[in-house]
Amino acid sequence: MARQDPLRNFQFRVEIDGIAVAGFSEVEIAPTTTDVVEYREGTDPAHLRKLPGLTKFGNVTLKRGVTASLELSQWHRQIATGQIQRRNVAIVVLDGAGLDVARFVVTNAWPVKYDPGDLNAKGNDVFVEILELANEGVERVQ
Repeated sequence: MARQDPLRNFQFRVEIDGIAVAGFSEVEIAPTTTDVVEYREGTDPAHLRKLPGLTKFGNVTLKRGVTASLELSQWHRQIATGQIQRRNVAIVVLDGAGLDVARFVVTNAWPVKYDPGDLNAKGNDVFVEILELANEGVERVQ
């Protein structure tokens, strides 16, 4: 059997509506959780049944160095003005040879927070913008 090493977390790309968007330095995928519904009928033994309830998908946070592109800030601005534009986002993890080995699909995502980052004249860090996306599903498809 061939050895399968764990994937590294530093080789990835982000696609928004099928278009590769370069330059994201960090992606945070919040947990997906399913509520537990406790249930008991009068004739049941003296313990509760546990049934699956609603599933909640955590927000996805994208971080990248600020560039001349206004695409992310404009997408958030559309939401702020009432023009909800949902997009599908894919987070693709690459192996050491640069091949796609894992893909997470984020369904019907839209920005809930845009943070243009902080500036500091005494520092030499990269100017980073943050976009947080609400969504209706995160699924690993590959």
